[in-house]
Amino acid sequence: MQRLFRWFFRSRETGAITIAQWPNLTLWIVIAAGLLLWIWPSAGKASVGLTIVAKGGLIIWGADEIIRGVNPWRRCLGAAVVAYEIMTLLP
Repeated sequence: MQRLFRWFFRSRETGAITIAQWPNLTLWIVIAAGLLLWIWPSAGKASVGLTIVAKGGLIIWGADEIIRGVNPWRRCLGAAVVAYEIMTLLP
């Protein structure tokens, strides 16, 4: 079990256990759009635009994690975020 844990969470770049990382530019943009939506929840073009930026940014971030994630955990996290965002877009 411990071997599986190390394999799943160990960074392939540094060798350290990596569960969370500092946000990259895409995730900072998503965070900013989410904060603006929370502060300014109006129903209008700005709200629609911020929602598109937030959801699109999460899909881009998730795809980036799937491709370049440092360990299987980060790749699974990216896949889960992409799957969730696509599910929320479907009617």
